[in-house]
Amino acid sequence: MAEQYTAIVVGTGFASTFFLHRLLDGLDSNSRVLVLEAGKRHPHRWQLNHPNALSKIARQTFINRTPKKPWVVERAFGGGSNCWWACTPRLLPNDFRLQSTYGVARDWPVSYDALEASYCDAEALMDVAGPSDDSPFPRSRPYPLPPHTMSDPDQLLKRAFPHSFFAQPTARPSRAVANKRPRCCNSGVCHLCPIDSKFTIENSMRHVYEDPRVSLEFDALVQRVDIQNGVATGVEFVRDGRAHRVRGDLVALGASAIFNPHILLNSGFSEHALGRNLHEQTSIKANVLLDGVDNFQGSTSITGHGYMLYDGPHRKDRPAILIETWNVPRLRDERGKWRQLIKLMCIIEEYPNEQSRVTVAKEDPTRPAVSFAGRGQDTAKAVAALKTELPKLMSKLPIEDVVIANSFKETDAHVLGTAAMGDDPASSVVDRHLIHHQVRNLMVLGGSAFPTSSPANPTLTIAALSLWAANHLNHSRAGDTT
Repeated sequence: MAEQYTAIVVGTGFASTFFLHRLLDGLDSNSRVLVLEAGKRHPHRWQLNHPNALSKIARQTFINRTPKKPWVVERAFGGGSNCWWACTPRLLPNDFRLQSTYGVARDWPVSYDALEASYCDAEALMDVAGPSDDSPFPRSRPYPLPPHTMSDPDQLLKRAFPHSFFAQPTARPSRAVANKRPRCCNSGVCHLCPIDSKFTIENSMRHVYEDPRVSLEFDALVQRVDIQNGVATGVEFVRDGRAHRVRGDLVALGASAIFNPHILLNSGFSEHALGRNLHEQTSIKANVLLDGVDNFQGSTSITGHGYMLYDGPHRKDRPAILIETWNVPRLRDERGKWRQLIKLMCIIEEYPNEQSRVTVAKEDPTRPAVSFAGRGQDTAKAVAALKTELPKLMSKLPIEDVVIANSFKETDAHVLGTAAMGDDPASSVVDRHLIHHQVRNLMVLGGSAFPTSSPANPTLTIAALSLWAANHLNHSRAGDTT
């Protein structure tokens, strides 16, 4: 007979770990939680000795029908925390209400104000460094760490745009933190931090999995959720070629926006929104050639965030754009002007497209198939605006030229959509607390639930949503319906 658990959690990335961290607060000492991770545990030293190994492993786990558009996932303990750049902006309040404010895309069923406390909690768990007194986001608590030092060109941009240019918030520490993570070394090698400074699940939250109530199983590839009479009774997973079943009172899927819908589709779910609207942001690089101003004095890899083209009435006509200023040295090939360059990353929000989707691969039902329908006309409008407006913005600095790339960055490594949250079951998969509309003891966590993307990095919002959802569950268990 299958073992019985209080909860079964799928995955060990940001969504699952932050959810489990808070869920444990509401469980008694007799509770049992099973966590199923499809990958293995690879400590930081192993990753340094095997660069890019996790990415190579992950590419084999799904079928990409449109290989020109790559999607980045990590099948290993800690999920995307193994490869993220640790950029942690919040979404802006209007990102949650695009339809009601600007008449585009769709609204989220949850507001910025509802998530604000969970944003603060997530930042505390990550030891985020950011500008507490000079932030584009309404805040109720200061950042745990002070912001990183901005470069000289950043300082000029701050003076030119005091209300729309800020130090980037990041989980790359600006000073050593109590759990022994050292200060950011500013090497610019953030995909795999050489000194293990940036936040990862392994270096900062492995204690969640050391709780005596938690059992963690590796190489456990979940294939489906068992449903009986509208209730999730457990899951089926494969290990070493053999199928196993476990039973649970609650099932929470946190296996990314590619694998969550695959599990649900394999389980017999067929709602229209499931698997559709796969999307992520679109980025374009630009180089600003400075005139007499040196760069690269900042204290981390990305130092500035420009909101000059982000929010406002223009969003009725084209998507928002967030501008990052990079502090990773890239020198000009001109004598006497080596450091007179700013690398910008201009991040454009991408409106979801139903035709970009995840399905079950007919040739191998154990793997999801991913199809990308291409970027829409709204993205083209944003690119046209960028080409017109960016030179005007940068003219506030002493510059020689602004060179905008003619092609998009291949991927931002942010996989979103496919099980969107919403109030209407006809157009969404889960409700505002990430609970499946029909199966009320089944939750779908993470970027899967995003109805839209915004141009902001989504990881902090993924973590905050997981804390918010677990808080609701704990309050419901305790009989608190407020």
